[in-house]
Amino acid sequence: MQIFRNSKVIVMLMIAALLFAFGTSNVFAAKAAPKQKNIIMATTTSTQDSGLLDVLLPIFEKKTGYFVKTISVGSGQAMKMGERGEADVLLVHSPDAEKKFIADGYGVNRQLVMHNDFIILGPAADPAKIKGVKSSAEAMKMIAQAGSLFLSRGDNSGTNSQEKKLWKTAGINPEGQKWYQQTGLGMGQTLNVTSEKQGYTLADRGTYLAMKKTLSLNILVEGDAALLNIYHVIEVNVAKWPKVNVAGAKAFANFMVSKETQEIIKTFGVSKFGSPLFFPDAGKRVEDLGK
Repeated sequence: MQIFRNSKVIVMLMIAALLFAFGTSNVFAAKAAPKQKNIIMATTTSTQDSGLLDVLLPIFEKKTGYFVKTISVGSGQAMKMGERGEADVLLVHSPDAEKKFIADGYGVNRQLVMHNDFIILGPAADPAKIKGVKSSAEAMKMIAQAGSLFLSRGDNSGTNSQEKKLWKTAGINPEGQKWYQQTGLGMGQTLNVTSEKQGYTLADRGTYLAMKKTLSLNILVEGDAALLNIYHVIEVNVAKWPKVNVAGAKAFANFMVSKETQEIIKTFGVSKFGSPLFFPDAGKRVEDLGK
């Protein structure tokens, strides 16, 4: 009987010890894990379609314990989400709109991350004869004069904003013209439509290179300083939206400009395409890019 009692006591002590250990480990885990584990990042379709985020996000999530929910839209829509408090952090490429976003108090800590460039793509036949033209605005003017089909994203994205600038510089208003069509789609889908219809479009180099094998489009105009494509990370302002995950947004922003991430960006695409899809720029001045 005494043996039974002793064994019962031992079992109870073991159970108590296990419960204590389990509870203690949970306490330590809770201290180590972020209070709010989910981050909503609104970003441009080019970072998604190029495959860059597929490489970076798993590393970030493993290092920090945060889970990133990516909303891939145009830069304009991404900033609208920030204005409504529907995102914690933005990764976008529309500098003029970004500056207004910050000035209006919706974002803080805008940091330079990377750049690549825009290119004007078109069919091999090149009916507008723009191949090799040095000025991107002149090339757009030639497309308009030839009445050649041009596919615009038409989604207020960074790419769409850049396209509008080129039309303005060229002195052309394409709205309502038969040769000008708006897809309302992201970069990848717009490239597919342009390839199918054998038209012209403006695209970021990264997305084009990532999809090149599936497209019947050639790079016809490149290298113009007006085609520089710059990306920034912006934290949504908690003063506007108290429920923003401040710690998560800051952790993601710091990760994007960290030395480790910048090294990954530097080599991303090299093994597959022979050249990087993006160039790391953390710590640099915008004025020095492309030099």
